[in-house]
Amino acid sequence: MKYYIEKTINYSFDKAVEKVTEELKKEGFGILSEIDIHEKLKEKLNVDFRKYKILGACNPAKAYEALLAENKIGTMLPCNVIVQELENGKTQVAAVNPVASMQAVENDDLTAIAKEITKKLEIVILAL
Repeated sequence: MKYYIEKTINYSFDKAVEKVTEELKKEGFGILSEIDIHEKLKEKLNVDFRKYKILGACNPAKAYEALLAENKIGTMLPCNVIVQELENGKTQVAAVNPVASMQAVENDDLTAIAKEITKKLEIVILAL
């Protein structure tokens, strides 16, 4: 099982960030954090890295359910979604696969929640 769900698209980088944010909202996610890796690596290491953002996406209702089921699950929240510019001019979007990441947590209550979130993230990625 892959630890991510991905799709390569023909949108520009900025349009891809905008589009994935819109699609996440449709599935009940908000963006809690946005990390511009290109900017941070330039600032900290003075290197030129490709355009690459990590979006910390959260579905509040499902996060609440997960926190009730497992009090340390916050170590795995939010769901990260990356947008990265590829050399061929295309853009790739990838999201964590919650089912894969939750395999290490032995809690049956989380399995159903992880499956629901995975399905929602798959819908987001397919809609791009």
